[in-house]
Amino acid sequence: MPLPPQKFREIVFQVLYSRTYDACDAEETALMLMAELKVTKKSVLQARERAEQIGAKLPEIDCEIALASTEYSFDRISRVEKTILRLALYEILSDPSIPPRVAIAEAIRLTRKFGTPESAHFVNAILDKIYKKKHEPQLICEPAAL
Repeated sequence: MPLPPQKFREIVFQVLYSRTYDACDAEETALMLMAELKVTKKSVLQARERAEQIGAKLPEIDCEIALASTEYSFDRISRVEKTILRLALYEILSDPSIPPRVAIAEAIRLTRKFGTPESAHFVNAILDKIYKKKHEPQLICEPAAL
């Protein structure tokens, strides 16, 4: 039976989050995720592959987060929030198979599950700001005719 997208996203989140710690052993993390989440090694390997794809775009993604976060400097954003933002922004900016509004809704769900209600508001605000900047038509101002 295929893994539901929500569960896959949670595995990707946990793989990404584990990579924020230097002493993380990828194989040990995979075994722990398989045991705790009751998923196959194939699912964890697919999640690690997605995490690698996200990792390849981290400079671009982190720049977007830093530009959108006007209340907090990038370094002050918690690891949980930063990891969820990275996952969601990868989906919004690089995965056309996932509608941006689904990526945002899933990011909020993950934040409520792994973070706090307050952090869910922060994640929503950042993602909404970036989504609007990237996907909504920009108004073009014409100079007034003299």
